[in-house]
Amino acid sequence: MTLKLHLSQEQLLKLTPQQIQLSALLQLPIQNLEQAIDEELEKNPALEIDEKATLRKLERKQGDENRESHKTYDDPEYDWESLFSRANRSAGLSYGGQEELPDLPQPDTPGFFEKILQQIRTSGLSEEDMMIAEQIIWNTDSDGYLKVAVENIAYRLNVAPEKVEGVLKLIQQMDPPGIGSRDLRECLLSQLREMDVPDYVVNIVKDHFNDFANHRYEQIIRQLGISREDLNKARKIIGRLNPKPASDDSSFANYVVVPDLIVTEEDGTFQVTVNDGSIPELKISSTYLELASQKKKLDKETRDYLKKKIDSARWFIQSVYQRRDTMIRVMKAIIKRQRHFFEGRPDSLKPMILKDIAEEVGMDISTISRVTNGKYVQTPVGLYELKYFFSEGMKDVDGDDVSTRLIKQALKEIVDREDKRHPLNDEKMVRALKERGFNIARRTVAKYREQMGIPVARLRREL
Repeated sequence: MTLKLHLSQEQLLKLTPQQIQLSALLQLPIQNLEQAIDEELEKNPALEIDEKATLRKLERKQGDENRESHKTYDDPEYDWESLFSRANRSAGLSYGGQEELPDLPQPDTPGFFEKILQQIRTSGLSEEDMMIAEQIIWNTDSDGYLKVAVENIAYRLNVAPEKVEGVLKLIQQMDPPGIGSRDLRECLLSQLREMDVPDYVVNIVKDHFNDFANHRYEQIIRQLGISREDLNKARKIIGRLNPKPASDDSSFANYVVVPDLIVTEEDGTFQVTVNDGSIPELKISSTYLELASQKKKLDKETRDYLKKKIDSARWFIQSVYQRRDTMIRVMKAIIKRQRHFFEGRPDSLKPMILKDIAEEVGMDISTISRVTNGKYVQTPVGLYELKYFFSEGMKDVDGDDVSTRLIKQALKEIVDREDKRHPLNDEKMVRALKERGFNIARRTVAKYREQMGIPVARLRREL
């Protein structure tokens, strides 16, 4: 047997610890950023709060608040009537007819995901598995669903996908069960497996979910060999499950969203600030810097320890500043493309995708996704999630570009006003949209309807 050696070259994209840290901080909303800073302060003694800089920051914030409070209803510089008028025009209708900001999603419960992480920390995971768990948690949306592929997390952390899957299964068993699910079926299964229910109930969700969702009950009865009474029992059990495990109504009822960004208008110019007044300013410990400078008096192990902690502190501080700068740049690029909207014309929202902003600011699309995911901005026309401003575009009957969000809003209004005893099918909705100036195909109507969670006509029919 002969042994042969082969040389080959290949390009691999590996993220540095600094890049991983910045990515993690970018996707955190303001409340969770405070928690992340507190945790870093606890584990790295070379990182300290800069008391003087923090005090100056608080004084500036207080000064801004005082100047704002001096504006009254009689202040000629403050156009209250215009402000309320713009705010009212920005309101829309939800699918159920309740008045609210259009498509404004529910925010994360305060501390909700941190509570999940606290449960995970008590489960005895290794440091590597805990890092995986944090990546999974901070990539879930406000309903509790994992929004990135397991393979992407594995690649980012340089671990095997099977390892991420194992941690994900553990997370899905936390309270409430279903957190981190990738779709509704997986979410419901996670909950059923924690309950004492007949096997056929689990089998319905596991193997016959499409039939169940589309009310093809006769097929389920025939294939599983169960009675109609069994099916009705299963319907009641499944109907009591929570399709949105992160959305606890009791927690959301009195929760006020804290905006991550604030946009103000002065003399026709929009100013963007990061709402991080409660975030302390950081610095590297002077004690550690002085110790590190005495290299000749220290052994190699001590020098390496000091260097590691100081470098980690420096990277963390840089990441916090870079997070702030990146968010401002992205917000300014959004305003540049959606200026008419910020000037008080909510019906003027233009088609815009993540790639447009990525090219505008010279960043990767994944970075823009992290910046906009779960972040909110307070604007002169109301509070919005950053992702609200992104939508695909298409032509109307006049050949003008319109945002698909406006088309979806029109579709929602059509469904709200239909005769529920004779709901409109997709073909009739195509004609109704065309009357409003939107010339789109039936398959496109079906796609938008599914994205908005609107059932087909036969499932919307009422007796």
